[in-house]
Amino acid sequence: MMYQKDKVLTEVAEKRLKAIREFTEFGSGFKVGVQNGAAFYDFSAEAVAELFDGGFLKSATIMMPCPTAKEAVEYSNAHPEHAIGIHLTMTSEWGKYRWKPLTNGKTLLDEEGFMWHESDQVEKNASYEDLEAEIRAQIDLAHSWGMKPSHTDNHMGSLYGHYTGRLGLAKMTLRVCGEYGYAYRLYTKHDKRICPNGTPYFLYAAITLLSKKWGKKYNVVIPDYLLFPDWNDDMRKSYETYRDTILKIWTDLPDGVTETFIHPSVESDELKSITSRWQDRVWEYQLMKDPYVHKYLKDHGVELISYRELIKMKGGKVKG
Repeated sequence: MMYQKDKVLTEVAEKRLKAIREFTEFGSGFKVGVQNGAAFYDFSAEAVAELFDGGFLKSATIMMPCPTAKEAVEYSNAHPEHAIGIHLTMTSEWGKYRWKPLTNGKTLLDEEGFMWHESDQVEKNASYEDLEAEIRAQIDLAHSWGMKPSHTDNHMGSLYGHYTGRLGLAKMTLRVCGEYGYAYRLYTKHDKRICPNGTPYFLYAAITLLSKKWGKKYNVVIPDYLLFPDWNDDMRKSYETYRDTILKIWTDLPDGVTETFIHPSVESDELKSITSRWQDRVWEYQLMKDPYVHKYLKDHGVELISYRELIKMKGGKVKG
């Protein structure tokens, strides 16, 4: 089904607060680095605001199909100094907390009527027509609420083509982002140290070459590298072990602009009911406030920047 703007916006406005969960995703980029993320739910809104207010967070993105997207947009509108964009969402990964697309695209839905749990399911099942309509709906909804997004990125890499080699998804997404004039989180360079787990290196390298080509064709600013946070249990023995392991990874990166992402949240019963990895999120919130972390990064030549700064560096037009 093709996207119908007016119909989508009125339907979503009625259903917004009936959904349950908002996911938070933050990124920090290194040598020079982009710091980017997604917002805001009860257990994350406090963390997001505090990190922004303290100058620890440079950018964020909002998941428009999620329950408190309207509140997140209102925060963005009230704080135009922050680089806040749109986290294009095609998956709904939790068991208890699910959300639906803004459009009625049948290929975007699992057997329960929600978005697919995993990114490979999106790649295998979702049509280009339905995905493009959903991307436009999410951006247009943000616009209708008065938001001026700074950039876009993608939840769980469901639009990259990493999992099945369906690389046309990246091309389609870059084309749409180019039409709207937004930077997009992908990567134009590859490095064996940061190849995503489960992705063959040849496919990783192919995406790199093609995203560079398509980014140039559609005039979309893209970071140089993207570091996926493939953490392991050995680093979860304590906060200090967690912090020190991440810092070693963050400072052993190629020169250029690297983006990665974390999920800082305030500890709460709600957070614990949603994910067994709740401690990671609490530690990641603590990580971004830790003076030791910021001194370590500075001492190792790592500079955190926002997406607006990235766009200026790449000669693009700053949005938002």
